[in-house]
Amino acid sequence: MNNYRLRKLVYSTLVCLFVVTITTSAFAQGRGRGGGGGRGSGNAGGPPPGVGVDRGLGNASSRSNGRSDEGLITASERSRGRSDAGLERARLASDNLRDADRELREHPRVPHVLRVRANDLRAGYRTALLTNPELKFGQYVAATRLEQNLRSRFPNVTRAAILDRLADGDSIGDALRDLGLGNDEAKAAKKQAEREIKAARN
Repeated sequence: MNNYRLRKLVYSTLVCLFVVTITTSAFAQGRGRGGGGGRGSGNAGGPPPGVGVDRGLGNASSRSNGRSDEGLITASERSRGRSDAGLERARLASDNLRDADRELREHPRVPHVLRVRANDLRAGYRTALLTNPELKFGQYVAATRLEQNLRSRFPNVTRAAILDRLADGDSIGDALRDLGLGNDEAKAAKKQAEREIKAARN
């Protein structure tokens, strides 16, 4: 009887030790993987805090005190500005080309005076608008006539050279002076071209 009680006591003791051992092991694993802020803490196998999205654009605003937001807004505004400017340039060039078509219909003698076909004059003007959408057809015609009148005496005076200076914001008079004409010569050449073009329009 005594042996039976002894065996039962030993058995109970071993069971208690086993349960304590298992509980302690599980608690230690829980602290290492879940409860102690490790990889398992609310993250189920994902990266630890501060890795991945948390280190990128998701928290850029808070880390930069809003500077990143301002940068993104500025970039967007700048991009939109370029887009708006491009559309405006295209619209302006289209309007000017339409004015040129009307000018050629209403004054068909202008290409004849310039000794150029109307289609070639229109095509040249369309090409010039790619560089300077603000260029008026009258300016293109004047540059063409000035080259014809002056190039034999002033080799630098070409239509392309005049158009380049107009694109930079110069007037025709400024362009002629920059290309080698004196002040009086530039005025006289400009007036002559204007008279000839006006006669072709009448």
